[in-house]
Amino acid sequence: MPQNTPQIDLEALAGTIRAHEAAQGQPVSRMGYFCAPFRPADGPFSDKVIKIYRAPGDAAALDRLAQAHDDYVAALIATGVPMPDTQFVLLPQGGARVPVIIQQALPESSLMRPRMQAEGLASTLEMMEAAGLVIARFWNAADRFDTRIGFHPSIRNFAVLDGEAIFYDSFPPLIHYSREEMGRMLLTYSDKRLMRVIGPFMRRRVTGIQDEWYSPPETLVGLVGSACRLRPEHAEHYLAWGRDFVRREMPRWADEALEGLREAPRLPGYWTGFRKLLGLQGEPNV
Repeated sequence: MPQNTPQIDLEALAGTIRAHEAAQGQPVSRMGYFCAPFRPADGPFSDKVIKIYRAPGDAAALDRLAQAHDDYVAALIATGVPMPDTQFVLLPQGGARVPVIIQQALPESSLMRPRMQAEGLASTLEMMEAAGLVIARFWNAADRFDTRIGFHPSIRNFAVLDGEAIFYDSFPPLIHYSREEMGRMLLTYSDKRLMRVIGPFMRRRVTGIQDEWYSPPETLVGLVGSACRLRPEHAEHYLAWGRDFVRREMPRWADEALEGLREAPRLPGYWTGFRKLLGLQGEPNV
């Protein structure tokens, strides 16, 4: 386990999940494309967020997923991305193995998206700088990996605690998989049945969802775009911040990023359509 954390008690974890399902507990976020995370109210995992994913029947694919997740968390930490303690297990359940992530819970008051919505301009710019530094740190160090690797640093995937941006989205693990393989994963692991039904007929567009995650300039432009959509009254300030930031911290990709920051970036039409169709809400994906 990349973070040298204690072994997970799988029996206790299974009991916690059964209790949650029996009580029909509320997820901590409804934004998740892959799952609806929850935090137990009590018990041994009450300080954790638990994320349960669909389990394809392919045992080799699950083993590969588990290894990729461990490699990805290790890579994020190696590049200086702050993360809460994060563990991945394949939980035996009904004769199958179910992918589960157990992650140290962060204070709700630290989640970046609601803070961006509620706080003043100066505070939001400080949070943008904190998140931007994590993005720059990752991409400036990512050359060390001799494999395809990406990053999905959207506002809803960050918390900001004591001035430091903390990233908490490790699924799917954006390492080792080819573009086509990741495109298939976007369908295989979606917990939205509608997406699994219609997705194969729109495979090219579904596969394209990931492209921003593998592009250093586009991840920064995406962060700015999210901020502009959350607080359109401050859009010009966020654009000015992004233009200055990319010159300071990501000069290798400045030309491409600056092209995307000429005006407030917009989400691709097909992705906004998917979100509406699937009923996804813009909440933190913890």
